[in-house]
Amino acid sequence: MSDSLCARIEQYYATVPLLFADAEEFGPLRLFVRKEPGAPYYGGPSHAQPTAESAGMVTAADIARVCARQCELGVPEAFEWLAGAAPTLRARIEAAGLPVAERPLMALDPHLPIPPQPLPDGVTIRVLTADDPALPAVLALPRLAFAAEGTVASAAGHAELAVAAEEVTADGTIESTRPTVRAGHKTLIAALASDGTPLAVGHYHPADGTTEIGGVGTLPTARRQGLAAAVTAALATHARDHGVRTIFLAYAQDSVARIYHRLGFRPADVTLLIANQPARS
Repeated sequence: MSDSLCARIEQYYATVPLLFADAEEFGPLRLFVRKEPGAPYYGGPSHAQPTAESAGMVTAADIARVCARQCELGVPEAFEWLAGAAPTLRARIEAAGLPVAERPLMALDPHLPIPPQPLPDGVTIRVLTADDPALPAVLALPRLAFAAEGTVASAAGHAELAVAAEEVTADGTIESTRPTVRAGHKTLIAALASDGTPLAVGHYHPADGTTEIGGVGTLPTARRQGLAAAVTAALATHARDHGVRTIFLAYAQDSVARIYHRLGFRPADVTLLIANQPARS
């Protein structure tokens, strides 16, 4: 990965959480603290990262101070950083007894056009508004998509999605997400069946011309139809059309990486984070 791409991703990691959180400084570490409980959040709740200018200066005492503050806030011990930007931090985090997991990144080749993706009959792609009637089901779909790992179709379908949509409505997720969508901080795109049921969804949070595509998931009963690829291509196209120059994403499985590669994404750096910390919303 080029130094300029690394710098843009690192700057994004330092900037986009500030749309939803305040930053507290602990020497060379920065801790993001949500401004409002339950607010839509880019990263895991109250995660920490090294500051760019002092990433190599993190000590065990700094890590302990952040962990103590996270405990005080009642949130998990969560750290997230770009491996190439802080190559020595992993050993220090692990020495503190925190397990570190890797999340490979891919970035979209800026010189490649995004190929159009075919859709099954009756399926359409839509950019959601804050008042879209499909919003509850769209925000609920990842709960089913990521509960059943892999790309093979499974049993969770329309009935389970309806139940999950009721849950995200009852717990306040819908109302806390609407202002973020209205402000343009979060763009949601879905592939919808002819009856309006979302079959695949994804989102991006833009900041200063850079964004990470995330939350791309398919309803388990609708897998193996190219829907995730179509949603990813739509997100990337929409981001480009709205001035985003650097687009990247993370993946967990090689089978998924192959899909992204066909769309023009190429291997970039690796994000490191505490294993089992809450996923990005």
